[in-house]
Amino acid sequence: MGERRMKEKDLQNNMTEGPITKTLLLFSLPMIAGNLLQQCYNIADTLIVGRFLGSGALAAVGSSYTLMTFLTSILLGLCMGSGAVFSIRYGEKDEERLKESMGASFLLILITAVILNILVFLLLDEIMILLQVPGEIYEMMREYLWVIFWGIPATFLYNYFASLLRAVGNSVTPLLFLAVCALLNVVLDLWFVLGLKWGVAGAASATVISQYVSGVGLAVYTWVKTPQFRIRGKYLKPRKEMIKEIAQFSFLTSLQQSVMNLGILMVQGLVNSFGTVIMAAFAAAVKIDSFAYMPVQDFGNAFSTFVAQNFGAKKEERIRKGIQYAVVMAVIFCLVISVLVVVFARPLMMIFVKPEETEILAAGAEYLRIEGAFYCGIGCLFLLYGFYRAVKKPGMSVVLTVISLGTRVILAYLLSSVEQIGVVGIWWSVPIGWALADITGFVYYKVKKKSLFNLNLTQER
Repeated sequence: MGERRMKEKDLQNNMTEGPITKTLLLFSLPMIAGNLLQQCYNIADTLIVGRFLGSGALAAVGSSYTLMTFLTSILLGLCMGSGAVFSIRYGEKDEERLKESMGASFLLILITAVILNILVFLLLDEIMILLQVPGEIYEMMREYLWVIFWGIPATFLYNYFASLLRAVGNSVTPLLFLAVCALLNVVLDLWFVLGLKWGVAGAASATVISQYVSGVGLAVYTWVKTPQFRIRGKYLKPRKEMIKEIAQFSFLTSLQQSVMNLGILMVQGLVNSFGTVIMAAFAAAVKIDSFAYMPVQDFGNAFSTFVAQNFGAKKEERIRKGIQYAVVMAVIFCLVISVLVVVFARPLMMIFVKPEETEILAAGAEYLRIEGAFYCGIGCLFLLYGFYRAVKKPGMSVVLTVISLGTRVILAYLLSSVEQIGVVGIWWSVPIGWALADITGFVYYKVKKKSLFNLNLTQER
């Protein structure tokens, strides 16, 4: 075939061998710690802004966070989809095709990032109008977004190289860069907001600077320390079939991530229509919510890498066992977190909100008690996303996302329009959407299990 095979000594972390539970945990823990630190970027903004600049600034920054999550999810999805291809090539020990995939992916995501960055600056006011931003915080939110948008290229750099390293089993290095940059973000937040009195623009500036440190730093590290993964000239001219493969995985995964966050963004617009108090409560509660289930989301991504490497190595039985162990671990974790969030909902809200702001505290605690009780739903859904992405069925992840978020958006608008239900209807729409998507994903797996493994694992390149 003329293809160069990767030597065993080149492998960063071979997940096709060894104890499954230990392998999954050792690989996922740095990813979990890394994303918890990444959450610190926005939590630091929310905490400092909420405590020192007031509820109006908290509402502005919180709404901006939802928008930025949607925008960056496009790039994150492209990187995650490419990472699945990288993991499969890695499981096959095929260095040449891995490098071809890297080159095609880099060009594809770079072009997307540039186009996205230009569009958000050109359409900033139109986006804010679409989000129904109240007049009293319009200028504040616009000021924050104008600065934060400059961090989109840094988001591309970090997520691309983090996905590459994680795909070959190195989840520690991205964590180390995030640890340094999370600390830098907090220090700069305090300096810019409290010391220099730059307001919400200072909080945004701290985040952007920290993002560039992590993105550029990780890119330089990968180039210097892993020469076997350097993208040289010939790999930046990928073959048509390689572009097609990367595009299929990347765009479908990006579509899945975008649909997920577009639904959340549409709900954000509905939340905004209930006024500043509900906006501020939602902004704080979503931070806690994201922080609570972030570990199981990262575990789902780690599980996806595990499945993809074994998919490439054609180890069907190991994948089956991995599914069983992963479900048990995810459910146990989610049950523990659900109990903690439900019991400590109000104290958790008080991390971001002053005690005297009782209306905000009450609304946020209500959200957490409803949604927090059903984290097992989102935990299983993250595993389903990761599994279908790894076995070359990224389209199924899109279907599950559409079911989950479509249900959430439709029910949110329908239930909240009923006077007796109001904003609580928005909160209840979330776990209902999770449940419907989980049922669909598990039924599809049961029906198609034989073809998912036997046909895909034996197909020729």
